[in-house]
Amino acid sequence: MENTKPDNIVFSEEKGYNASILPYATNVGAPAIKTEDLVAWKTRGIHQVNKEFENKFNELKQHYNKLMEEYEWNDLVYNAKFSFEPVIGEIYHLYTGEDGLHFLSLIGPTEWDKEHIATFKLNSDKKWIKYEASDRFSKNEIHW
Repeated sequence: MENTKPDNIVFSEEKGYNASILPYATNVGAPAIKTEDLVAWKTRGIHQVNKEFENKFNELKQHYNKLMEEYEWNDLVYNAKFSFEPVIGEIYHLYTGEDGLHFLSLIGPTEWDKEHIATFKLNSDKKWIKYEASDRFSKNEIHW
């Protein structure tokens, strides 16, 4: 039989008896070294990260939907008929004409009987900003 050491003796061929320099306890009365249950920690981490990704995705989706809505309104206004050069900061109204085509006007919806679609203001980036308001307003009542 080989020369073996008992299990409670810390010995290596390279370093000899080195129990006193090890970073963990080696005697029989020392607390047991247990591996932690990492599955629960990983599950919590995965759940937390997935929730964060879901929230970020929903934010991006809302931002995308808002951007697409702005694009569609701008497309509608820029494809409407108008025979004047719009002034930045001025308020305009989009209508549907009797021929079914859209047209842009300075005349407010309370001043005539046309099918009013929406009210817009042209900003300095040449983007039409849709004005959300009740049907009763005049040019002086609109506050940006």
